[in-house]
Amino acid sequence: MPIDVWIPVSTSPEHRALLPDGIALHDLPAAGTLPDRLGRGEFLVADYNPDRVIEAIRKLDDLRVVQAMAAGVDWLLDAIPAGVSLCDGAGVHDVPVAEWVVMTMLAAAHNLPTYVGAQRNGRWHRAGIDAGGDDLEGTTVLILGYGSIGRAVEARLMPFGIKVLRVARHPREGVHAVTELAALLPDCDVVVILLPLTAETRGLVDNRFLSAMKPGALLVNPARGAIVDTEALITAVRAGRLRAALDVTDPEPLPEGHPLWSAPGVLITPHIAGSVRKLSDRAWRLIADQVRRYQTGTALRNVVVDGY
Repeated sequence: MPIDVWIPVSTSPEHRALLPDGIALHDLPAAGTLPDRLGRGEFLVADYNPDRVIEAIRKLDDLRVVQAMAAGVDWLLDAIPAGVSLCDGAGVHDVPVAEWVVMTMLAAAHNLPTYVGAQRNGRWHRAGIDAGGDDLEGTTVLILGYGSIGRAVEARLMPFGIKVLRVARHPREGVHAVTELAALLPDCDVVVILLPLTAETRGLVDNRFLSAMKPGALLVNPARGAIVDTEALITAVRAGRLRAALDVTDPEPLPEGHPLWSAPGVLITPHIAGSVRKLSDRAWRLIADQVRRYQTGTALRNVVVDGY
């Protein structure tokens, strides 16, 4: 009997063609248009439409696997029934998020936001002999959450002559424990947040954390906004102690007039670090592989345990 696989109705023909033969493929329509019951559905592909995905989970029979496209699945955890495997999209976002981290580090180091603002205002603005800011050589970068994206960040930073400190929930050779942060933060020029949002990580980057960072250091967050205490960050950047590059915020979307928009030394992008043209191709290659694994009884990749 073929397995029943539900995919977003908008899935392109090219991505449908990647899925293996021998499955019963079903289109998942828009949220709010689903019938009371969808019927049998062992394998559900969760795209970036939370309302539709959560509604579908409640209306499918015999659900066994929910495969997310996103690397962060905090929004899905409470919706997964007992006995259902949740798999995240780890690996799909490695390249674009790593490039976003490097881009923002370079932009901050070389004062790029200042000169973009000057160009917009039609001013030739050159502030002193060190107008070009700093280069990255000799910079110490702490990667907090050393998974696949962390490894991709490190690989792209190494040619710049930087030193990397790796920190993760599970310490191992070459990777420090989160409990060592207080001792590591004062020596770091850049701190990159790559943690998932869980009960343990929510608000982890608080006033105590930020106060331990080196004066003038850069906080880079493409992970989840709620990992950082927004008020504590605003206080730190307004005082000139720290700078920040944020692809995520709390709240999100960041409302008009919010203090972060005008905070000095803060660069903000609207949660687009992983949103590149090749994202869907990478996601569907992972999805196709996962469906084949489920078909053949092979162990699934990226199974989420304790929010990771």
